[in-house]
Amino acid sequence: MARAPLLQLSDVSLTFGGDPVFDGVSLVVQPGDRVALVGRNGSGKSTLMKVMAGLVEADSGARVLTPGISVGYMEQHPEMSGFSTLGDFASSALDAAESYRVEMAAEGLKFDPSTPVATASGGERRRAALAKLMAEAPDLMLLDEPTNHLDIEAIAWLEAELKQTRAAFVLISHDRAFLRELTRATLWIDRGIIRRQEKGFEAFESWRDKVWEEEDQARHKLNRKIKAEARWAVEGISARRKRNQGRLRNLQAMRADRAAQIKRQGAAAMALESGPKSGKRVIEARSISKAYDGNVILNDFSIRIQRGERIAFVGPNGVGKTSLLKMLLKEIEPDSGTVDHGTNLMPAVFDQARAQLEPEMTLWDSLTGDKEMRVSGQADQVMVRGNPRHVVGYLKEFLFDEQQARAPVKSLSGGEKARLLLAKLMARESNLLVLDEPTNDLDIETLDLLQELLDDYDGTVLLVSHDRDFLDRVATTTIAMEGDGRATVYAGGWTDYQSQRGSGAQGPAEKNSKKTIDYKPKPKQDKGPEKTMRCGLSFTEKHRLEALPAEMARLEGEIARLEELLADPELFTREPIKFQKATEALSTRQTALQKAEDEWLMLEEKAENAG
Repeated sequence: MARAPLLQLSDVSLTFGGDPVFDGVSLVVQPGDRVALVGRNGSGKSTLMKVMAGLVEADSGARVLTPGISVGYMEQHPEMSGFSTLGDFASSALDAAESYRVEMAAEGLKFDPSTPVATASGGERRRAALAKLMAEAPDLMLLDEPTNHLDIEAIAWLEAELKQTRAAFVLISHDRAFLRELTRATLWIDRGIIRRQEKGFEAFESWRDKVWEEEDQARHKLNRKIKAEARWAVEGISARRKRNQGRLRNLQAMRADRAAQIKRQGAAAMALESGPKSGKRVIEARSISKAYDGNVILNDFSIRIQRGERIAFVGPNGVGKTSLLKMLLKEIEPDSGTVDHGTNLMPAVFDQARAQLEPEMTLWDSLTGDKEMRVSGQADQVMVRGNPRHVVGYLKEFLFDEQQARAPVKSLSGGEKARLLLAKLMARESNLLVLDEPTNDLDIETLDLLQELLDDYDGTVLLVSHDRDFLDRVATTTIAMEGDGRATVYAGGWTDYQSQRGSGAQGPAEKNSKKTIDYKPKPKQDKGPEKTMRCGLSFTEKHRLEALPAEMARLEGEIARLEELLADPELFTREPIKFQKATEALSTRQTALQKAEDEWLMLEEKAENAG
């Protein structure tokens, strides 16, 4: 016997401010469903989820919840007034005997239930709201961007919990890896229409592209038919037109159908251009250390960052990723050691706190009030990479409409704030991009575009992110901050880092990382003049032998990324210039890797023979 659905929406319509969010939406959530809810920023995903939760009442249509079924919704901005601590809030709907569930969730999500509500950060409040939902274990969980403000370890905990739950859930997330692991069906909201596919997020993008291709073909056929019928109406004789009033009405109906079609929103027309080239050496840190209140966050760490590298910083929340980033940028001083910058650095910073945005300012003033973007004597123009642009025209490239230009920043969604910050960032010339959690709240199409822009960017990128898929797509080197002041450098992105640190058998990349990529200088010992050189090597040769494995690992990572890019069979026809650049870069790096390997073997052999 078929089980009754948990939740059903029938012919639901909702309008905000005269514009329909969705019209005539119907959907069903069945027991055991694991559904990805996807769509562009502003398409109505969060609003639809609130309708499903019963928190927003639709203008028309019906919401039917099967009797006895409980629904839980993870609030983006939970209301905690009346609660003393985060734990009080998270356990408010539980019996005393069930409060242990909150403790378990708090441990996995990494927050302290005893934290006073009055002093809790936005991220801690969100984690408490998520813990509340997980502890209550409703029959249907509605999760809106649950991974925001979670580090990778907490994301892994949540992923494991959702994999083993018997509850159904609907999930909004920008985290591709999270969606791929967890979902078995997809709800896609596009221009007020809901479509469902009984496949997980893994199959979404090919499905979306096929739907859009079929839509374009149908529109093209309709346009041709309208053109042909319009020619008949003009050229046909009057008597024939009288006998064919039905045909004329059909033409009018086709024109009305075309006019009623909602145009697809294009991708943001973001552009990222590097300024004058920096020196080959961008940043060099030598034996830097840092502690706060006796807590060591970094101990004796060294690294040299070269022009064009994409360096990712990963590790648990609070381990010191942002502090290390600020030390490398010379925004804070290390307790010991030195940081040197190369020549001609022009940094541009994307901060996760969105501190560069004033909530009460309008979008217009946020751009024109920026001293680096201001055009003297022109209140309606901003400077974009050296060229004056009209404010509204520039905002439209980031998918803001004219009405939003005069709206306050505080009225924007999280994704819209991220796009506005990108608009400010990309107006500047730069050769060093610093991106601290840039992926939070961005839709998947904008993330794709940002990744492509970073691929083509000629400068250097420093990236903090918990988005595993984005790290794999962008990073050429990963610095893992593992606690107790340890920071270890690995070649490649997140998956490369996991394979290098997690495998008992050492592959070539892991051998290299264990050998010298840690960059922590060994304590110097006074061995006398005759022992200062290793096995007959000169000082320069010894230093070179120690540096080569890291260089080879970096080149291997870059070669793998370029080979993956060139594996696209349509790249040559679609983007011939990018294909040519990638081919040249691959050849250069392969030659450099061969040269480095030969040099390493020669020096290693010389050291062994001398010993």
